[in-house]
Amino acid sequence: MPGGSDLVIGPDVWVPPECDRSAIAAYPTAADLLEDPAGPPASPPRAPADQQALFEAVVRAVSDDYVDPAFNGVDWPGIVASHRARVGAGMETETFYADLRDMISELGDEHSYFSSPGEVQAEQAALAGQNDFVGFGVYMLPLLEKDRAAVIAVLPGSPAERGGLAQHDAIVALNGFPLVAGGKSHPERLRGPECTGAVLTIQSPGQAPRELTMVRQRFSVPLPVYDRQVPTADGSRIGYVLLPTFLDSTVPQQLRDALGRFGPLDALIVDNRVNGGGSSRVLEPVLGLFASGTMGHFASRDGTRPLEIAADPIEDSQTVPLVVLIDEGTVSYGEIFAGVLQDIGRALLAGRTTLGNVEALHGFEFTDGSELWLAGERFVPLHSTDDWEATGIVPDAEAHADWDTFTFESDPVIAAALGLLGHS
Repeated sequence: MPGGSDLVIGPDVWVPPECDRSAIAAYPTAADLLEDPAGPPASPPRAPADQQALFEAVVRAVSDDYVDPAFNGVDWPGIVASHRARVGAGMETETFYADLRDMISELGDEHSYFSSPGEVQAEQAALAGQNDFVGFGVYMLPLLEKDRAAVIAVLPGSPAERGGLAQHDAIVALNGFPLVAGGKSHPERLRGPECTGAVLTIQSPGQAPRELTMVRQRFSVPLPVYDRQVPTADGSRIGYVLLPTFLDSTVPQQLRDALGRFGPLDALIVDNRVNGGGSSRVLEPVLGLFASGTMGHFASRDGTRPLEIAADPIEDSQTVPLVVLIDEGTVSYGEIFAGVLQDIGRALLAGRTTLGNVEALHGFEFTDGSELWLAGERFVPLHSTDDWEATGIVPDAEAHADWDTFTFESDPVIAAALGLLGHS
């Protein structure tokens, strides 16, 4: 098993029942950091002829379907020629797939991407809500400029929850090794072999750093939709839900369950600040909880298609006063979700202007199991004449603070949302 000497496990450290309390190895050690972190499953080897056939299929898809026939002003024929020469010279399989990823990234839209067969397996498991990993049960937000990560959510019953880790805590280090350093995040350091442990350096907002010892366990769970009621001075019943992603098909049902637990509300705040988007199969049923009808259109080279949403009310979800929180971490379908609700007058927005990435991706599946996700459409709002790719989604009330500087009760963006709702 990787790891060095055993950790000192005090009586205040929760140890999963399946782990031997007397032999909890520390992980990672300096030696472990020299090894490649665990990634997606390796892809089957591809013969040179198969590589060249796949390369040409990817090129055809981009040339025929990319949303901008001018390819964002980049020299697409030149890019293709350069990569074609490298593929023709022969490559190891994973290097070939990496080269295809690089070629698609050179389109410069920060949205289109290519996935190897191994990566596709991992993505499909995430979309199905099969988040299978060994770790502490924490979902984190890298704060690259501050060399730390902030806790977005903690899995119920996890070592992180039992150890006292809470939303908005900052994770500075793991066994003395940084989790974020030099503009790069190392989330793999939170994960590791089952029944290994680590000493985490934690800092809660406004407090001095402290150390927590935790032991890893295995999880196979969806990413949680976090919900609670917002404390108010006027006694109003205001619900809060955090939507961490649209890349998990369990999110709509989790949200339905949360709305059912709330019952009738005076208002609802939907936190979309870390929602990096995902699938229309998740976006559409979530939108249906709050609105219905035509929400806008997706425009491609060949025409437009409407975004039509069917109503799916839970309690008073179709009529409850609604504020959606947004930030620069709100991307893609996360942006479209917030933007359309604002555009049709169903919700107000609080937070910070998004970066503008409202293209819809077209999927191409290839015979080797790889996939290309290509910007094939841009979203056009129903009423607004703004180009959301250029302007981003602009909030009705501006507010922002770094995730690790406040607690739920002191969140300035929730305060701005309460102001929009006329509550305190």
